[in-house]
Amino acid sequence: MRDAAATKRLIEQSALRLFAEKGIAETTIRDIAFAAGVAEGTMYRHYDSKEELAWRLFADNYADVGRALHEIARAKRTTRDKIESMIRFFCDEYDKDQLRFRYLFLARHGQMRKVTPRMPNPYIVFRSVIREGMARGEIPKEDPDVATSMVMGVILQVIDSAILGQRIRSGLHRIADKIVAACLRVLKA
Repeated sequence: MRDAAATKRLIEQSALRLFAEKGIAETTIRDIAFAAGVAEGTMYRHYDSKEELAWRLFADNYADVGRALHEIARAKRTTRDKIESMIRFFCDEYDKDQLRFRYLFLARHGQMRKVTPRMPNPYIVFRSVIREGMARGEIPKEDPDVATSMVMGVILQVIDSAILGQRIRSGLHRIADKIVAACLRVLKA
């Protein structure tokens, strides 16, 4: 017999896979329970609804990425080093756990409205790094939200192509130099 924590992890892993493969709306509690090898009632001992489970998976993984980016940024001195290290982190993490990133990418439009200002947030980390780089004169001054959106656009479009279009077949770590160079050009850094 599994303990409650192991059962919860199994439910979450099964839900993450199904949400990433089928979509949240197309996945039922029954699907998740079957994939996890638990009764439907067991699902409700851990989560009130499929929507709560989808949010928890999004919020926890999104915050984990935000915290990791924050730590990477703190460990580097220059804006270029921070941006480069954060982009390489994205590439390496995508290659290690494509399912996680596929879920975050596909669920973000339905879940982002629930993100609170207190949650670790990848966008805010990039914005802070870019804003600090502008303040130190390492990046030309402009609207930090526009600059951040453009950098994130480069990164997200590559991930989009890897996830949805399957046009990028090699690991993202293999094209990390190109992504970094494109983002630095956007910033004129």
